[in-house]
Amino acid sequence: MSSPTPVVLVTGSSRGLGRGVAETLAEAGFSVAIHYATNKQAAEDAVEACRNLATSPAQKFVLVGGNIGLAADRQRLFDETLTAYGHIDALVNNAGIAPRVRADITEATEEIFDEVMGINLKGPYFLSQLAARYWLANPGKCHLPGGYKLIFVSSLSANTASINRGEYCISKAGLGMATQLWAVRLADAGVQVLELRPGIMATDMTSGVKEKYEKLIAEGLVPQKRWGSPQDVGLAVKAILNGGFPFSTGDVINIDGGFHLRRL
Repeated sequence: MSSPTPVVLVTGSSRGLGRGVAETLAEAGFSVAIHYATNKQAAEDAVEACRNLATSPAQKFVLVGGNIGLAADRQRLFDETLTAYGHIDALVNNAGIAPRVRADITEATEEIFDEVMGINLKGPYFLSQLAARYWLANPGKCHLPGGYKLIFVSSLSANTASINRGEYCISKAGLGMATQLWAVRLADAGVQVLELRPGIMATDMTSGVKEKYEKLIAEGLVPQKRWGSPQDVGLAVKAILNGGFPFSTGDVINIDGGFHLRRL
């Protein structure tokens, strides 16, 4: 790996899928900015885990906090990452929330819709704008194979309708178009943009419906018949950052055990 160590900002990396990404990248030799919204203790635990997995003393793991749904917080956490490392080579837009109240779309409220869209869609879209501006102003200075990388972590909900969490589905579908838009805009600047679309993943977001999904997975809802893990997403991010998809941009990589396949 080239020197200095490549730096990756992973949003929502204090727990769940984001922490799995951060730990996988730490083990692979990357420096990672660990982002959290409110749970600083979880973020500190993630930093400690990454330090224990690191393979080089040159790797650094710093905390950056903030609500990515707020413009001031986005700017601050991006600036703090640049100050801590001196450069940013990749952004993994992973942070996201489920609706605080699951309600049928005939009963859902605008308040929860706005909250989910702000964090899940507006936040990643405009954080990517900050990264894009930085990369366009610093061509040829990337420390990754093939140039800068922009990754959006969406969900099977991008194209699977769940009528009791419509705002979540819409936010994830929006990330699919955000991926295409940034891919088109940044391709000739050598910036690769890809969407990862996880399926049914074993995280705290799905802990409340574990029994329901255990039964559905056993019955074949997921052809590979297992839960996905944070490490599954981490391995995909690592492959992208290491240049494993050199002639791809704007594409969807499903990480769902075959859930997306149409079957009779």
